Amino acid sequence: MPSVLQEPRPRSTHATTYATRHSLPAVWMRAGTSKGLYIHRQHLPLDQAEWTPILLRAIGSQDSDPRQLNGIGGATSTTSKIAVVSMSKRAGIDVEYTFVQCAVGVAKLDFTGNCGNIASGVAPFAVDEGLVAVKPGQREVSVRIFNTNTSSTLISTISVDPSGHFLEDGDYRIPGVMSPGSAVQMAFTKPAGSMTGALLPSKSPTNILQVPSKGRDASIPILVSAVDAANPFIFVDSSSMPDWYHQAGSLSQESLSFIEAIRRRGAVLMGLARDKEQASLTRGTPKIAVLSPSGAKDGRTEVTSFSMGKVHSSLQLTGAVCLASAACTEGTVAHRIRQKGAAHDKLTRRDSPHDITIQTVPLRHAGGDMDVDVRLASNGTIEDVTVFRTARRLFEGKVYYLM
Repeated sequence: MPSVLQEPRPRSTHATTYATRHSLPAVWMRAGTSKGLYIHRQHLPLDQAEWTPILLRAIGSQDSDPRQLNGIGGATSTTSKIAVVSMSKRAGIDVEYTFVQCAVGVAKLDFTGNCGNIASGVAPFAVDEGLVAVKPGQREVSVRIFNTNTSSTLISTISVDPSGHFLEDGDYRIPGVMSPGSAVQMAFTKPAGSMTGALLPSKSPTNILQVPSKGRDASIPILVSAVDAANPFIFVDSSSMPDWYHQAGSLSQESLSFIEAIRRRGAVLMGLARDKEQASLTRGTPKIAVLSPSGAKDGRTEVTSFSMGKVHSSLQLTGAVCLASAACTEGTVAHRIRQKGAAHDKLTRRDSPHDITIQTVPLRHAGGDMDVDVRLASNGTIEDVTVFRTARRLFEGKVYYLM
C-alpha cells in the first residue's frame, strides 16, 4: 500500500515568543497544620509588587486552576502558603518574615494578616539556613521574629541537635497532624491591635450584625465579637445563628454564603473595608469563626473556623491566639462562653514575681483539642499568648516556573 505524504504545515510569518523557564530556590515545609514555601528575601525582586507573578506560578494559581497542577500547591488554602524570610536590621530582632496566602482557583495573592502555623516554621528555617547563629553545645534557641504583615513580634523557641540544626523528632503531638515531633513554642508578644490598632476595633465587646438570608424576607440579627489579636477575627455566637444553619450544617453552600455575608459586614465594622463590596475583595481578612460551648467538663470552647470561604480543617494558629485573647476579655462572645465552663477557675494561676496572671484557655476544633496560655498584666493588658506547634522540612531545591 503506497504511503501517504502529508503536506508540511505552513510556518507563521510572525516570530513566536515563548515563555522562559526560571527557577526559584526554596524549601517546602510542614509547619503546624499547614504547608508552605519558605524563600529567602534576597531571591525575590526588591520591589514586593513584582513578587506576584512569580509566586502565583510557583504555587500554581496563575491560571486560576483550582487543582494548581502547574505548581506545587496542594489545592487547599492550608497548602498554598508562602513565607519570605530575611535577616533583620531591627534592634532586638533576629529575622523578618512576610506571609503570603495564595488563593486557590483564583490568580490572587493576599498579603494581609499573618499565619501562625507558617510562622512556626520560620525559626526552624532560619536556624537551618544559617540566618540565626547557634553556639556550640547549645540545645535550645529562641528566635525573635518580626512579622511585616502585622508589624508584630513573635518569639519562637526550638530545640537543636548536636550539629546545630533544628531537632525535628520528638514526642509532642498537635491536633491535625498524625505524627509527633519536637515542640515549637510560639509566643505572640503584645498581640492586640495587629491591624486595626485596637483589641476591640468596634469599641464594644459585642455587636449585632443584621444579615440578610437568601430566600427570606427579614434580616437576621447575629451576635458577634470583632477582635484583633495576632489577626483580626469575627467571632460568631452559635446560638444567634438561624435554625436552618444548624440543620444544614456549616458545609452547605447556603451556610458558607451566609458566613461570608457576616464576615463582610464584620470587615466594615472593624474598619478594614469601606463597604461590603470592598470587603469581598480580601477574603482572608478578617477571618471568621463560629463559637459554642462544647459541653465537656473541661469547659472547652468549640470553634468552627473558616478560611477563604471554606470550613477550616482545624483552627488557624493566629485564630487560637485571637480566640484565647477574646476569652480573657470581659463581655466578648468567647468570654461569655468560657464563663460557662466548669474548669475556668482551675485554669488560672499567678506568676507572682512579675504580677502576671496566666490563664489557660481550652479549645476544641475539628482537628482536636488545644490549650492556649494567655499572660495578663494586672490592668488586664494581654502581655503575650503562647501556643505550641511542630514542624518538618520536607524538601529543598528549586521551584521552576515559566514567565
